[in-house]
This record gives sequence, C-alpha cells and structure tokens, in this order.
Amino acid sequence: MSTDDHIRKQRVAAELETSVDEAANLAKKLGLTPYPVNYWIVDYDEMNELIAYGGFQQRYPHWRWGMAYDRQQKQGQFLGGKAFEIVNNDNPAHAFLQESNELADQKAVITHVEAHADFFANNDWFGLFADDPEAAAMLGRHAETIEEYMQDPEIDRAEVEKWIDHVLCLEDNIDQHQPYAPVDGEDRPDEEDLAEVADQLGDLELSEEVRRQVFTEEWLDAQREDDEPITFPEEPQKDVLAFLQTHGMQYDADGEQAVEMADWQSDVLEMLRREAYYFAPQKMTKVMNEGWASYWESVMMAGEQFASVDEFVLYADHMSKVLGSGGLNPYKLGLELWTYLENSENRREVVERLLRVEDVTWRNFHDVIDFERVQDLIAPDPAVTDVPASLDDLDPDDPRVDADALARARDGEIDVETYPWKVLTEAGMAERHYSLVKPQYRGFVSRISQSELERISRYMFDDARYESVADALADVDYARGWERMREVRESHNDVTFLDEFLTQEFVDEHDYFTYEYTHSSGDFRATSTAAEDVKKKLMLQFTNFGKPTITVADGNYRNRNELLLTHQYNGVVLDLEQATETLKRVFELWGRPVNLLTIDKEFDEHDVEVARRRDQEPEPEEVGKRLRYDGEAVAMQEVDWSEVEHLDADDIDYDTKPEEWLS
Repeated sequence: MSTDDHIRKQRVAAELETSVDEAANLAKKLGLTPYPVNYWIVDYDEMNELIAYGGFQQRYPHWRWGMAYDRQQKQGQFLGGKAFEIVNNDNPAHAFLQESNELADQKAVITHVEAHADFFANNDWFGLFADDPEAAAMLGRHAETIEEYMQDPEIDRAEVEKWIDHVLCLEDNIDQHQPYAPVDGEDRPDEEDLAEVADQLGDLELSEEVRRQVFTEEWLDAQREDDEPITFPEEPQKDVLAFLQTHGMQYDADGEQAVEMADWQSDVLEMLRREAYYFAPQKMTKVMNEGWASYWESVMMAGEQFASVDEFVLYADHMSKVLGSGGLNPYKLGLELWTYLENSENRREVVERLLRVEDVTWRNFHDVIDFERVQDLIAPDPAVTDVPASLDDLDPDDPRVDADALARARDGEIDVETYPWKVLTEAGMAERHYSLVKPQYRGFVSRISQSELERISRYMFDDARYESVADALADVDYARGWERMREVRESHNDVTFLDEFLTQEFVDEHDYFTYEYTHSSGDFRATSTAAEDVKKKLMLQFTNFGKPTITVADGNYRNRNELLLTHQYNGVVLDLEQATETLKRVFELWGRPVNLLTIDKEFDEHDVEVARRRDQEPEPEEVGKRLRYDGEAVAMQEVDWSEVEHLDADDIDYDTKPEEWLS
C-alpha cells in the first residue's frame, strides 16, 4: 500500500470512528450481544477481492477466486451492482468498508454488520462448528499449507489444483446438521481388497489354531464363503467427504489401479472438508441472517435516526434497491418474515389479554372490540418516544430509564437530541419501537382470523379475567416480540424458519405464489397461492443448500469394492448430465468404480400431446436408474423399482425439528 493510500484510508477511518462506536453502543441498548467487530477500510479492487475470497484476506491458490473476482468486477462495471459490505463469522468479526461509499452507506453497513455479528455469536448452527471459530487463522493456515504443497518440487502443482477441483465438486456433501469432527488419518482402514486378503490367507495353509491366534473370531467369520458380502457403512452416511477421507483412494492411471492417497491429498481433502463445515451455517441461515441484519439496520438507521436528516433520503434509496432486487431475495424475504414474527407475537399477547376481558370471546371478538381504542391504549408512553421533551420528567428509578445516563444527560454530557436512546434501557427501547403502533401495522390486530382466535383461546392457560379493555392492556409487555425474535435467532435455520412462520396470512399479505413449467403450453405459469405450496417450493431451495441430498449407501457394492451413492428423491429429479460429471470427480477420490441410484421422471410423447390438447399436465412415470462410472465410460441403466423404492419420499421430510438436530 502506498503512503497516499494509507493516509487516505486513515482519514476515512477517523471520520467513521464515532459512527462505529455509537453503533456498537446502540446495538447493545437494543439487546444485541454481538462479537466485537474490527472494521477495515478498503478500496474498490480490494473489496472485490475480499468478496471473491468469501470475506477473508487469505485463501488457498485456486482459479475459482479469480473467476469470482472477475464476475464481481464486471457486475459492478456493467450491471450497476454496488458492494456495500462484507463481514465474516469470527471472534472478533472482521468487516470491510469500501472507502468510496457515502457516509450514509457506511453507517448502514456498520449497523448491518453489528446485527450480523450478533447472529454469528448467538445462533446454535454457527456454534456447531466451534464456539470460537478462529476462522481467519484457520483459513490462513490452510492457504499456506496448500501453497507449500504446490511449491513442493516433488508434487505437480497442476495435480494439486485438479485434486482441489475434485473435492470442491462435493463440498456441500457433508452432514451440516452435525458438529464438525476431523477425520483421524490413523483410523483409515487397510484398503486391500478383502477378497485378495482371503486368497492370501488360504495360500498360507495356516492351521486353525494359528489362524485363531492371529486373527479375531469376527474377522475370520467375515471371510467365510457362506456369509453375506461385507457392506459398510451400516447406515447411509450423509458426510460423503468424510467417507472418502476414511475409505477413499486415488486412481493410478499408469498402473490402472487404486492406490493409497498421498499424504498431501488426504490433508487437502480434510482441510477443504473443514472449510465446508465452517461455511455451512452461513448457507443454512442466509434468509434469517440477512433478514435479521436488515431488521436491526432499519431500527437503528430509521427508527433511531442514525442516518441524519441529510443522509436519510440516500439511505432509503439504496435500501429500497437492496430490498427490490430481483429473484429470490434473502434480504427482502428475511426482513418480511422477521417483521411478521414480531407483529404476530405482539398481537398474540394483546389478543390473549383481550380474550380475558369479561364478555369477550373468540366468536364475538371482532364485533365487540373497538380497535381504534386498542391502538390508543397500547401506544407507548410519550416519555420514551420523545426523550428530549421529557428529560426533566423522567424517573431514574423507572426500569425503562438508564439512571446513570439520565444524570449525565441532565448535566449536558449526552446530546439527547442526537442520541435520545442513550437515556433508555432495553425495556425502554422495546416500548419506544413497539411494532403494532407503527403506521404500516396499525391494522394488524384487527386482521386476525377467526381460526387464529379460536386457536389462541384454546391454548390460553392464564384464566385471570379483566373487567375492561383498559385494564387488560394496562401493562402490555412491549418486549415480547423482541424476546421471541431472539429465541428464534438462537435455534432456527432457514428451513425451520420458513416452516414455522410462513403462514397463509404472510403469503397473502406479501403476494407470494408458485409457478411451474407446464408441458402442455411449453412455458411457466402461476399455479398456486396456497401457503403450503409456497412453503414447499421455498424449502426445496434451502434444504441441503438447495442441492440434491446424496448419501453413501455401500462402500463394497456387490462385494466388488465399488462405491454406491443414493439420491434421496423428493420429487425433484437429478440433472443427469451434471450427475455424470460429478461421478467422474468422485471416481478420482474413490479410485474404483462408482455407482449412483436415483429416480427419474419420463414422459410419454403421446401423453404429452394429449395433455397439451386438453390444456392439462401429463402424468410422468417414475423409474429407477443406476449410473456407473468405471474410469472410462458412464453407463446408465434402468433398475427394478424395488432397488429405489426406499429413496422415494412419501411426503417431503425436511427434518424441521431443531431440537432433534441439536441433540
């Protein structure tokens, strides 16, 4: 870095120092508990490099980073894309600010990052990898180790890159629902062909007494001809990389046989597997994480006016572009779901109280409740919504008030016009930002359905009664929505989040729908606005990172040391061309023929034509198929349905119980 660059970045950092400190203070006032964050000032090219590297400054040498860098740079040049921030999951977290961005953008990034750091620190799925990930150091060690292998004169650099290509093709084939555990190289079994071992044992013509002294009873029993072929693992194994690390070999093209992996190959495989586990929680919580950060960014930038008056229009313009981006937008979907969750929880508490008012039942609820009166009764105290005007009247013993800060504010040490939130506690902030009284949500209580009212009434355990609506709403818990949000932040991932909170009310409010490719018309058509259909569509895109679920079924398929993989079919067929190319990669890590069982859909041309004329959809036939690659060619053949029947899900099972996953 040149001296001029260094001086320029120091100047930008000095301008942002106050914003960084106050954003961290505000985050804590709102009840967030983030990792400490180190902020770095970078230029345009450095930001593109960091994005290409996945948010880290040092990664192993590989062509994929250059490709990602080129794509990111062209996106900015030709498509108008703009990089605002990048932050990584570490303790402390590291966030990078692009020096050319406006101050409004920098503030938005800083508030966004504080919420990300809170999510990293508190979500259980991130904790599966490590309580203290030390990610930058880990990735740096991996980069240096792989670089050393590439520079080793006894190792061909191109072979290292090819090996990395093979492993990266399977980087999502791990068991992301289990804690990361390294594969111990000492646990690798002797990979000699079991049939050859048995032949060699027979050639020795050992006596039975010697055989039983040297070999265990179990091993001898396994060699008997009348026994079933040896199969492993006992249960399908989802962590394909771990299985290959333990049992895999490399293919020696010169000798046309499988040989032991070289030490560097085994080492690289395990390093990339470890990185896959590190990045897995980020892939599993993209919607939740970005929605969480967008929610709290909005509270800080707009609700607490962290964006000043002259910055707000620019911030709002840029935020609208982020939320308005096309495709499946995790920022938009996540923000909408978190907001809906907060409103639903706050509404539930209000409704539970109203249902305990004398003469109010779930049946007459909409007829007897004056919802305008309810809005007035649940409105926050003006003392917390307008702190500067109420400064002299605030009670230091009020649990909503920070007594020490109040004293300093009265002494003129705190600018309450700029930082009114400093005088309040978390309880005061929750009341100040109570969602149900915001203009855009004032009708949320009255929109509750009869079925929801009945459900709440049925499971309402507090039987205390109120004489009036005013009595019922006198002590509303303003923090209930935020408390529920923090509970969900801890235990859920995107799949469970969508499963629990994407309701018909949410779908109708935000106009979500499904669309399908129709064979009859040859185009895509909207097909459903039902919440269950929308949910299934979305969850299919997030289950297993949106990739096919592949498991290891047998490492000694047909007793020939071939690998058998199975595709857990959920109604979505494999792209057989991509599956074929992937099998070729797996072969390089197994060293012997590899097989894949799956279910495919086939359409009869006559049925398609008849359906087209009737403007209907043809019924496909599901057939079992096995792909096999032996190092030379891929063979595909139909198999009997009995061989694949166990792969066909009767109903889509998303394994959506986090308590089961985390047990």
